[in-house]
Amino acid sequence: MSIESRLARKKRLSQQIAFGIFSFTSYAVVALLFVILAFIVVKGIGVISWEFISEMPKNGMTEGGIFPAIIGTLCLVLVSMVFAFPVGVLAAIYMNEYVKDGWVKKIIKQMTNNLAGVPSIVFGLFGMSLFVNKLQFGDSILAGGLTLGLLVLPVVIRTTEESLKAVEDTFRQASLGLGASKWETTSKVVFPIAFPNIITGLILSIGRVSGETAPILFTVAAYFLPKLPTSIFDQAMALPYHLYVISTSGTNIEASRAMAYGTALVLIIIVLISNLLANALRKYYGKKVKMN
Repeated sequence: MSIESRLARKKRLSQQIAFGIFSFTSYAVVALLFVILAFIVVKGIGVISWEFISEMPKNGMTEGGIFPAIIGTLCLVLVSMVFAFPVGVLAAIYMNEYVKDGWVKKIIKQMTNNLAGVPSIVFGLFGMSLFVNKLQFGDSILAGGLTLGLLVLPVVIRTTEESLKAVEDTFRQASLGLGASKWETTSKVVFPIAFPNIITGLILSIGRVSGETAPILFTVAAYFLPKLPTSIFDQAMALPYHLYVISTSGTNIEASRAMAYGTALVLIIIVLISNLLANALRKYYGKKVKMN
């Protein structure tokens, strides 16, 4: 066998080994995810019923349902997205389309990346200091939603920036060459093309907001509140905090164990439905862009 053949064989072997490791790692992660989901489904499916979803908690959360926690979670997701999505998208458009490359842009990008790595409990303390105490929103859906909005703001900005970068410059040059202004080019050409991918940031943000516990611990979440909020200035229950309480410090942890698994399953279902809706929205706008 010649030297060239041995080298080629060695390269193929190295490639096969690398692909094998990557494939095994990928399948292992997916398998682990399925094991976790299956465990929660098996433990929680017996608890799910119309009464569990639609009733108020009773007897120190050892009986009854989780309806206030579901409504509270949905309110927090809505408020946080109403704040974070437009602010994050506009900030990313400004950074990508208007700010010239230089040290200022690098610093802002680095700060945004660093902000994404800050522990969520730090955001909770900041939200309590600013929204609850300084602005006097109190423990409320508004304070909790804004805190969660700040938490996911870096994700929205980074995903939007990457989506805008993916738009080819020929579209911008053609639009500007036809006499359109910078804003018209950005709003009517670049943004519609990037929008389907921008929704990816929305999907990731909804998933994170739905499951965060630390930020709402300081700003909105109530231990036991068997009633629905009437405004964004009311305190509310939330599924992640409800799950944490009945699993670790409830009045009777063993009695509420089944309810904990049921709550976890409902939380996963809400996140799954939110992701499916956002994916459907992304596909719809993706087809619309291709048709145009």
